[in-house]
Amino acid sequence: MKNLLISALLLAWFALYANLSAFSQMAFNDIRSSSVKISDIVTRNDDSLKKQFEAKKLTWPAKEIFIRSFKYDRQLEVWVKGENDESFKLFKTYRVCMQSGTMGPKRMEGDYQIPEGFYYINEFNPNSNYHLSLGLNYPNASDKILADEARPGKAIYIHGNCVSVGCIAISDEPIEELYTLASHAKEAGQDFIPVHVFPVKYNSPKSLEYLTQFTKANPALNEFAVSLKNAFDYFEAKKELPVVMINKQGKYIVD
Repeated sequence: MKNLLISALLLAWFALYANLSAFSQMAFNDIRSSSVKISDIVTRNDDSLKKQFEAKKLTWPAKEIFIRSFKYDRQLEVWVKGENDESFKLFKTYRVCMQSGTMGPKRMEGDYQIPEGFYYINEFNPNSNYHLSLGLNYPNASDKILADEARPGKAIYIHGNCVSVGCIAISDEPIEELYTLASHAKEAGQDFIPVHVFPVKYNSPKSLEYLTQFTKANPALNEFAVSLKNAFDYFEAKKELPVVMINKQGKYIVD
């Protein structure tokens, strides 16, 4: 078990830094000044978001954010914290207005699947064809092992508009708010904004029943869904991010 954990930690470590060069290191002022469009969007949303935070007794601006998305429930949650030693608090739940694919991870280019698993924001794209977009680091270390080696797919985003061929579309106004929140968190030093994508909201009986029936005849998919649930349960209990490792087989291990 010790060797497994060491191997998993090393794999996760190398995967993180292998993707570091791909991550945009723009400071907040650079993001704000990257275009007139972004400057206007951030300025316009700052006041509204500040008032929303004050109404919910949250510290503005958030120094860290955490994003969770649920396929079946078509929801995207944004959790925030003001200080590193605080627990995360739910700021807002956005509706996912369009998505493609079904339950299960993305395993190849062209399968129209939204990935499932543990990712982080690796790109701020103000020039998206879908208003604004935040890129996910798909394929991650697990995907690189388990997905099609030659054609795993790429270019997975959270974006505006209401079109999806494997991305998470939340429409224009929500992506403006999320882009602004992510920009502030990045300014505060959060280089890696975590994004957990789940098949369902595991604490919803209806959603869990759907997943149980869907994976009933597929033991491998059921095992994968359970591995994701472990991370969901950890966060629900502690409101802290779990440590997620990846073993040599590409499986997630939640510590």
